[in-house]
Amino acid sequence: MTIKINKQEKIFIKNNKPFFYLADTVWSAFTNATLEEWEDYLSYRKKQGFNVLQINMLRQWDASGSNLNLHPFKQMEDGTYDYGSMDIEYFDRAEVMLEMAVKHGFTPALVLLWCNYVPDTWADMFQADNKIPLENVEPYVEYVVQRYAKFSPIYLVSGDSNFPTERSIAYYEKALETVKRISPESVTTLHIQGRLREIPDVFTEGRDLDFYMYQSGHNSQFQPTAYEIAEYLYESSEGRPVVNGEPCYEEISYSRNIYGRFTRFDVRKAAWQSVLAGGASGITYGAHGIWSWHKKGQSFGIVEGEGFDTPYDWRDALKFEGAWDYSFLKYLMELYCLHGLKPLDIIKDKSKEIRAAGNEDTIVIYMPVNTKLKLELDSSDYVFTTIDLVNRRFSQTEVVATEEANTIIPLHDFTNDVLIIGTRNN
Repeated sequence: MTIKINKQEKIFIKNNKPFFYLADTVWSAFTNATLEEWEDYLSYRKKQGFNVLQINMLRQWDASGSNLNLHPFKQMEDGTYDYGSMDIEYFDRAEVMLEMAVKHGFTPALVLLWCNYVPDTWADMFQADNKIPLENVEPYVEYVVQRYAKFSPIYLVSGDSNFPTERSIAYYEKALETVKRISPESVTTLHIQGRLREIPDVFTEGRDLDFYMYQSGHNSQFQPTAYEIAEYLYESSEGRPVVNGEPCYEEISYSRNIYGRFTRFDVRKAAWQSVLAGGASGITYGAHGIWSWHKKGQSFGIVEGEGFDTPYDWRDALKFEGAWDYSFLKYLMELYCLHGLKPLDIIKDKSKEIRAAGNEDTIVIYMPVNTKLKLELDSSDYVFTTIDLVNRRFSQTEVVATEEANTIIPLHDFTNDVLIIGTRNN
């Protein structure tokens, strides 16, 4: 069933119901995962409630090493690709994997052109002499869209991309136009470079781009972009949903060779801040070891430009606890009917790290650290619940109304981050 867009509420719709986009990042699945591994992976993520899988259609430039030796195009003697000769066996195998995923209830989100395949992008250096020629973009995209139409995929037309030149923009224009020409009902977006928020006018002013996907990414210095970019894109989205398509991955090291790894708390904070700052239509999880499909003993060595430490084996990364936190986030979004949340500026005299959003019936506040809160809100119509996001405990919450029609929420009883939900009395 094809996913659609509700422009008024800036949400996804499937089967005539709100669809919360909960994706996992599996960029390297087509080149690195065996079919047996893929089945194990799908079964586990299905239990957790994930419903979208973000996969690179082509070989990921920074994937972990693999013995499978799978390539989307025929290789020439020097190892470069002949982009005019697709390897049909590669695409046959990808079709089998997509069929398996769809049978488990997943919607594929396929990346068409990761940035290293396009000239002039920031990753130009990683595939300097083997870019796809512009004239090969259309037949390649035509083939993918026609072959996999039966799976109703979402298309991430770009991957980790910036848009520095007219030449680079032309590649993504051609790919997007080709998708919509062949499959007008397909939902499309651009997966853009970390911390980037400006998208060329040809995309924002056109009709072919259906939603915005940004990336707060893996640089420890710039984690506030999780909420800053969501807020920016939501205000300028003109009916397009907003999704953080690549927040910091769990247990990935800080980029640029800085010592440290993102914890379960870090990735949970990035998720809730993204969702409440304007990205309430969905969120994407990533585990360091799943996205590159790493196997213990294999290489992980061509990432000098990113500077990431060794991933965990994919089997270990699959069981990281943070994925359950994202599962719980989706559960709460559906339990409290939190579709159509709009960012709210009701937090007084506190950090921007505390985020608030609401719809007609509900107010939601995310608090990374415990503190007494003062809200610019008349709370007389609301009942409040505080949710411990680590242990998933629910606590009734007493609030104090002030004479100025403000509300004070005292310190809660938990020692970690919480969600506070206010529901209207009916």
